Formats: sequence, structure tokens, C-alpha cells
Amino acid sequence: MKKVIALILALTMVLALGITAHADDSYTIRIYSNSNSTERTTWLIQAAKEAGFNISIDDNSVISGDTAAVQAANENKDGDLIFGLNETRWGQLIDGAYENLSVIDWTPSWADLVGEYKYDGQAWGLVIQNVLMLYRNDEFGTNGEELHFDHWADVVNSGYSWYRQNKIGGTTNANINSAILYAFTDPDSPAGGISIDGWKALWKFCADGKSGGDDYKYGFDPLNKGDVAISEFYSSALYGKIDAAAEGSEHPLIGALEPENWALVDIADGTYYIAEYIGILDKAGRTEEQTETVKAFADWFGSAEVQAEWAEEFDSVPCNADAVDLVYGDDIPEIYLLPNFALATVDGTDMTYAAYVAAHSAEWTNIMTNLGFYWADANDAKPEPDWDNLDWATLTQKAE
Repeated sequence: MKKVIALILALTMVLALGITAHADDSYTIRIYSNSNSTERTTWLIQAAKEAGFNISIDDNSVISGDTAAVQAANENKDGDLIFGLNETRWGQLIDGAYENLSVIDWTPSWADLVGEYKYDGQAWGLVIQNVLMLYRNDEFGTNGEELHFDHWADVVNSGYSWYRQNKIGGTTNANINSAILYAFTDPDSPAGGISIDGWKALWKFCADGKSGGDDYKYGFDPLNKGDVAISEFYSSALYGKIDAAAEGSEHPLIGALEPENWALVDIADGTYYIAEYIGILDKAGRTEEQTETVKAFADWFGSAEVQAEWAEEFDSVPCNADAVDLVYGDDIPEIYLLPNFALATVDGTDMTYAAYVAAHSAEWTNIMTNLGFYWADANDAKPEPDWDNLDWATLTQKAE
């Protein structure tokens, strides 16, 4: 599938030497990111050093998740750039939701290669991810029946068991909720712009789904063990997980690129994509030469060569079209060819669904928190709300 050539590292070094010729190579670039597993941060620090950059970035033992990353950057006021996050957080950052964070005008050399994944002049796409709904088609799942849904929420009426997360917070959890709620957008609804039927469907997803307590961090494990027929997982780690599936199950999923006992649920709507972006922060006291160093690093990191290496190392799909060609050629994985409703326009608005999520995400979190969604312990299940007699004006506000 992958065809990245051995000369990429050499090409990357040439590129770095060219763009850093007038930069300050003694400056340490402070980075905030939620794409910061230990493996990623170790790789990036070493690759940047070899390319002539000094960087500082915390791994996810220090900062975990997009909310934590952007809040830490806002509080510390020492950041040079942010990468990762998603459209929801980037929309908030660019619109001034964080008092100490703003991005400078910047257009990288590869700007014309990222297509629609950009905030023109401000932030530019690095990696595409989406959430997936998977199912087993063997004796632990549908026994050969193919699953076709119109909407993500149709899972609650599928007749099969499914995994659901056991907490409200987290990027992946939020994206699953966004996928389920997509079919129920209603700009006139007082319930956070979602129809009451949407909240009923999400409640059923929670009430009748299987969480597994703390045994499952994400939805891959319960599906891999055969504990549920249907599950949700994020795209960038899927193939690697399947390659190692036998290590965690007596009845593992088999076949990454050529599935043998599992498949994607065919959902007419498509799925909810996010793109991780990179933007350069306006940092007080940074000299012009230091700013050029930060720009040079961002240009290097988002280049086709480096993004191809990053994608091959961490099983992802770049926004950079040239990087996609280097890694996948004409063999782009099926999981990245699904329709993307994150960028579809919401009826009755001029907003994409990603922007709609950004506008309402705080309300959605408050609603779920106030009503008690996603209890971890099945023995502590909450009673279903009295949907006809709820005070949505209060429920959309953060609990005191």
C-alpha cells in the first residue's frame, strides 16, 4: 500500500536546510498539541533536531486532549505554535474564545496542497481523521448480514449489541456524539440546536449500549473480543490495532486492508471527519528572527516529505495531497473515502456542521452532564429524563 521511498529523509534534510538558512537555530520552539502520544513526541523531537530545530513539546502524560492543550497554551502564554486540535477548537481559537491566544498571518509553501482543510492565512491542515462505525460479520456479530444505516443514530434500532463510551469528555467521545446528533440538527431548538428526538436517540445509545466500565478505553477492544457486534473507533489507529488484534483476544478481528470477519457499517450520511491543523501563535517578546524560525519549522513539519513520514510512522492520512501520493498512491484506504458530513452545510444556516458543532459543543456537554449521560457503572444507570418537561435554558448552562 505504501510507497514512500528511502530518499525521503534526505529530501527532508535538504528542505530543512533551505528554509532555515536565515532562521535562529538557537531558539527553542514551544509547541502545544493534543497529537502528543509519547511515540509522536519522541519522534518529532528527534526528527526536528536532525533538521536543525530545537523544540519543546509535552507528551500526553502531561497534557492529554485538545481541551487541555489549548487551555494550557492560553494559561502559560509561552507557546510559539499549536498543532492538532480540530475544527471545533480551531474555530473557537480563531474567533477569539481564548483571551491569550491568537494566530499570526502565515501561509506555508504547501498551502495549495491541503484543499478545503484550511483557515486561510491562519491555520492549515496536517492530518485527516474520522470516527468509524465497525461491525463483526462472524458468529460474534451479524452472522453474515450486511449493515446499512441512513444515519449513525440508527444503531439504536439495529437489533445488535453496541459499544458506547463511559464518559462525556474526550475528543473521540465528542466526535461519536457529533456523528450521532448530525441527523437531528434544528437551529430553532432550545436544546442546543438539536431536536428532542436527537437527545432521545443519544440517551438510548447510552442506556442500551455496553460500556465495559474501565476495561475499554476505546471501542476497539470490545469489538475485538467479541463482546459487542457493533462499535466505534477512530481511523488513524485502526489498521495497526487490527494487525496486533490477536494479542488482546481469543477471537480477534482478522484482516486490516482485506477484512475477513469485520466491515464498516454502510451509513448513507457518511461520517464525521476532523482535520488537525497547525497555526503560529502571536507570542509577546519573540523577535522577528525567532518568528522566522517558528515559520520555518511549521513549513518543514507540514511539508509533503515530513507528513509522509509522519503518516507512515503513525498510520494516518495527511491533508497534504503530495504526502498522500507518497504514502498511498492510488491505494487510499477505504476508511478515508467515506463521505464527510463535517463540512456539509446545516439546513437553515450558512454553517458547516463542524462550525455548528463548535457553536453548540459547550451546550451539548452541559446537557449531557446535567442529565447524567454516560454513567460508567451499569448499576448506577440514571432514570430516563422526562423529555416533555425539561428546562432547556438551564440544562444548556454549566452546572454550578
